[in-house]
Amino acid sequence: MAAMTPTAQETAAVEAKSPAPDVTRTRRRRPGIRRGLVLGLAGAYFLVPLVASFVFTVHVPGQGISFDAYTQLLSADGFTESLLLSLGLAAATIALSLLLAVPALIAVRLGSPRLRPVIEVMCMLPLVVPPIALVTGITTVLRWGPEHLSRTPLYQTFIAVQNEKFPVVLVLAYAVLALPFVYRSLDAGLRAIDVPTLVEAARSCGASWPYTVVRILLPNLRSSLAGAAFLTLALVLGEFTIASLLGFQPFAVWIVSISGAQARMSVAVSILSLVITWALLLLLSRTGTASAASAPSRKES
Repeated sequence: MAAMTPTAQETAAVEAKSPAPDVTRTRRRRPGIRRGLVLGLAGAYFLVPLVASFVFTVHVPGQGISFDAYTQLLSADGFTESLLLSLGLAAATIALSLLLAVPALIAVRLGSPRLRPVIEVMCMLPLVVPPIALVTGITTVLRWGPEHLSRTPLYQTFIAVQNEKFPVVLVLAYAVLALPFVYRSLDAGLRAIDVPTLVEAARSCGASWPYTVVRILLPNLRSSLAGAAFLTLALVLGEFTIASLLGFQPFAVWIVSISGAQARMSVAVSILSLVITWALLLLLSRTGTASAASAPSRKES
C-alpha cells in the first residue's frame, strides 16, 4: 500500500507541471477570439458591398429615400420572362446532368474501377476549355447543320433546339459546364458509401437494377445530389457568355442589357438575383439535409 500511495514530492511535481486554471482559460479564449475575428472579416467582406449596393438603389440625390427601383421590377419589360427562362433552364440542366452522371459513375464504381481516371479527366475538361471556345464550336455546328441537313429530318431538330422560348442548346451547353461540379459532388458521395456491398445485398434479395438504384443508392446520395443541384443552379443563373453570344436572353443577359439605361434597377435586380439564388440554394440544402436525416429514422423503425 505504501508503494502505491504517491509521496508528497510526486504530488508537488505533478501540480507544478499542470498549468494553472487561469492559463488554461486564456488559451481557450484565444481560439474563440481569432475565430470570431475571421468570421467578422469574412462577413464584412460579403456584406459591405451588398449594403453599399442597396444604399445606391434606394438613395436618390436630391430626393432622399426611394424604393422605385424595386417597385418597378415586376413591371419591367422582360424581367419575368427572363427569370422564368433561367429557372427552367436550370431545372432542365440539373435533370440532364444527374441523368448522365449518376448511372455512369455507379457503373464505373461497380464494373470498371480502372476507368475512373478516364471519366474524371473527361468530366474535368470543361474547366480547361474556355466558354468562348465552347460557344464558337456550338455556333459552327448550328450553322453547318441547316446548310447540309436541310433535306433530312434532322433539319427540324436544329431549328427546335434554338427555339427562343426554351433554347435546348443552352441546356446542353450548361450541362457540359456543370459536369466538373456534378462529378466532384457525386464522387465524394459514392466514396462515402460501400456501393458494391449495398448493390450485392439488394440484388441477393431479388431487387431489380432500377429498384436498387432508386430505392437503395439514391437515398444514400441525397446530400451529394443536393450539392450537385445547387451548384448547377448557381452556374446557370449567373452564366452570361454563352447565352449572350448565341443571342438568347436569360436572366443574366437581361440584367446587363438594362444596366446602361437604368443603373439603379440593374443593381436592384442583381441584389434580387442574389437573394433568389441564396433562397433556392438554402431550400435545396435543407431538402437534402432533411432527407438524409430521415433515412436513418426509417431504418431504425
